[in-house]
Amino acid sequence: MEQTQLQAVWAQILDKMKEQLAPTAFNWLNPVEPLSLSNDTLELGTQTEMAKEWIAGHYQTFIEDAARAVLGAPITVLLTVQENTAAAAEDEPVRRPAKKENPNQGTLFPEGKAAEEPAAPETHFVAPGDNSSLNPKYTFDTFVTGKSNNFAHAAAMAVADKPGKTYNPFFMYGGVGLGKTHLMHAIGNRVLKNHPEMRVLYVSSEQFTNEIIQAIQQGTSDKFRQKYRNIDVLLIDDIQFISGKTSTQEEFFHTFNTLYDAQKQVILSSDRPPREVERLEERLRSRFEWGLTTDIQAPDLETRIAILKNKAQSDHFSVPDDVMVYIASRIDSNIRELEGALTRVVAFASLTKRPVNTDLVAEALKDIFPNGKAKEVTMDVIQEIVASYFKIKIEDLQSKKRTRTIAYPRQIAMYLCRELTETSLPQIGQFFGGRDHTTVIHAYDKISQDKETDNRLGGILNELIDRIQKV
Repeated sequence: MEQTQLQAVWAQILDKMKEQLAPTAFNWLNPVEPLSLSNDTLELGTQTEMAKEWIAGHYQTFIEDAARAVLGAPITVLLTVQENTAAAAEDEPVRRPAKKENPNQGTLFPEGKAAEEPAAPETHFVAPGDNSSLNPKYTFDTFVTGKSNNFAHAAAMAVADKPGKTYNPFFMYGGVGLGKTHLMHAIGNRVLKNHPEMRVLYVSSEQFTNEIIQAIQQGTSDKFRQKYRNIDVLLIDDIQFISGKTSTQEEFFHTFNTLYDAQKQVILSSDRPPREVERLEERLRSRFEWGLTTDIQAPDLETRIAILKNKAQSDHFSVPDDVMVYIASRIDSNIRELEGALTRVVAFASLTKRPVNTDLVAEALKDIFPNGKAKEVTMDVIQEIVASYFKIKIEDLQSKKRTRTIAYPRQIAMYLCRELTETSLPQIGQFFGGRDHTTVIHAYDKISQDKETDNRLGGILNELIDRIQKV
């Protein structure tokens, strides 16, 4: 497997583990390098022998479980120490502090105290230009837009270009895996690119809550407040999880007021709009609605296909278009699951040394696609949907009429029958008024060629496939 593909697989595995492990676990896991994936064995490289032993003792089972979920097959993890990095890492602490611009911008706790409690959540002052909390992969350039997220994307760019001056606070909501986190990181990355002097901090609501608990336990509340109230852009993901947490809501209320009054930007994400977050204090609910609230919906088929193409291009996957249509037509609500499915398919093909086609997809994703398919598509359904779309009769598709208003929809219907069903060419021809199989081949080739140069036709095909899958 190529290194870029391996990196993509490892990123998916890390993402999967975030559902089970505390953020502090990734102080150990993030420096790990994927070295190889073959014969059901994933080789991972650590920087030191200590890191290797710690990960083996505390996280290896989690890694193997996550790898199985991502790849769809049992995986054994082999940990090794990388010789080229071991020497460099020997004198470095496993957990590195954030960058410092001056002595007043160091870690939140005195140096000796942080070393005494290595398992506690890390809390640092945020230095100007420090992007350590942001994922550099998540930018506006790598975000695929469509009808479902156009407004949120445009609003996010406006916020990034004028932080603190446009739409403050900025509140995004939507289901799991629809791109909220991507847009939040994109805002942070763009702000730092345009304003490297700014302090930008991205945290999850869980991390925010954990730091509050730590500050209360250690009597360092003042330092906590100094950190969070002296930044220019604060991004908090999954803010709904502070509901019902009295101390967290109290602290965030005052943090919000301080930043807002200083015209600093606050950006929040949630799985629901503010008015639907239960056990959220009314004073916070009203403040969340002061600025702009926008939702991100599930992507349509055209956007899902574009997302897969973008993923394939960025990770250097070679995947046929019909395979992307096949996957996109069956996973219709979660971008994370959609991209994860593509990664699994490519990894499965690499491990089994087989070409990427729809048969392989059905096998690799059998736990996602029951019986290899989400729905059984029939030629009756295809004819019905195509006839309805073009406002003609089903009988017209089966007739001998050769006018363009009939012939072209007929060719499209034949194309879709070949793409979406397992029916043989002679059977398709027979279903369309007893035509020869060569007629079906001609129709398929013509539509395949036309869609490469006619964007409108591509949109029509995607719309038809979407309707067919919903029947």
